[in-house]
Amino acid sequence: MKPNYLNVLQQLSSGLCRLKGIGDFNPFAEQDISIEFEEWEWEIGVGLYGMYEYANYSQNESLINALEDWFGRQIEKGLPEPQINTTAPMITLACLAEQKKRADWHQLIGQWADDLMQNLPRVEGSGFQHVVKERLNEGQLWDDTLFMTGLFLAKAGTLLGRQELIHEAELQFIAHAQFLADKKTGLWFHGWTSVDRHNFAGAFWARGNAWITVAIPELVSLVGQIINPAVKQHLVSLLRLQIDALLELQADDGMWHTVLDDPASPVESSAVAGIAYGMLRACRLELIQPEKFESVKTAALKAIDAIVERIDENGILLEASDGTAMGHDIQYYFDIPNTPVPYGQALAMMSITEVIQGEWVN
Repeated sequence: MKPNYLNVLQQLSSGLCRLKGIGDFNPFAEQDISIEFEEWEWEIGVGLYGMYEYANYSQNESLINALEDWFGRQIEKGLPEPQINTTAPMITLACLAEQKKRADWHQLIGQWADDLMQNLPRVEGSGFQHVVKERLNEGQLWDDTLFMTGLFLAKAGTLLGRQELIHEAELQFIAHAQFLADKKTGLWFHGWTSVDRHNFAGAFWARGNAWITVAIPELVSLVGQIINPAVKQHLVSLLRLQIDALLELQADDGMWHTVLDDPASPVESSAVAGIAYGMLRACRLELIQPEKFESVKTAALKAIDAIVERIDENGILLEASDGTAMGHDIQYYFDIPNTPVPYGQALAMMSITEVIQGEWVN
């Protein structure tokens, strides 16, 4: 028997709120909501985006207003310096600026985008170096960057009517694909160093691949007809190759392993949620070949079932791994501990929302 996906979405939403200090929150209730957490970082950014997608779908005006209020307080307090991870919350800010007609935020959004383009170091002349608050990561490309920063530039470009921002987003996807997309398997490496000219552990890290499975359809959706047709065709081709590989590597229970091609590595639920979302989103956007449509949909729904089985009584997604830096050997990825994380909640919320919106289950 299929679960009630609205109830599952409510559980996940409540779990995210418990994790990040929104209090005793029933996301389906009409009530005043106050978002109390103060962090401005990538984990929060992914959580905010998942929460925004859920609020939009459910037409929960109280939650949308709470998000708007939270961003207003953060802006008044002062935002951190732009880099890769601090950009993650900006995509939701740009979405809210459009929805709530907050023209007063446009200057900030444009300035942040300009700062990224003008001041972030570039690897091999094009891709953004994965600069974070902890380290500069000299000469390094990480696949996380495309979700954290590329999608913001695309949304900012459409919001502000600035084609150059959309071109920059497209460039980032192409530049990262050049060094991270593996031509042999279709999967994506976690990172690349231009200093030592290698892909570190050569790991096909599951959540890193999930960022790609999510980000390519999301880019197409955010930019719409404005996207360069050649760029779209190239990225969709890469996405199809990746999904073909993922179909072959899915475990019998619907999960994927932390190191995708190593079944001895632990399964990892945040990656599974992201991959399932990206697959279903690609199906709904008609990015999947017609002859592959049913197999991709079936795999994604099997993954969704596995995710639902891993949500505990408090709405927390289990078997999600902690933040993961660049691994220099495969064992590093085996050793990352599991913990409740906002990005796991958010990716699961996005995947369940897509199941409902796409009417994938009768």
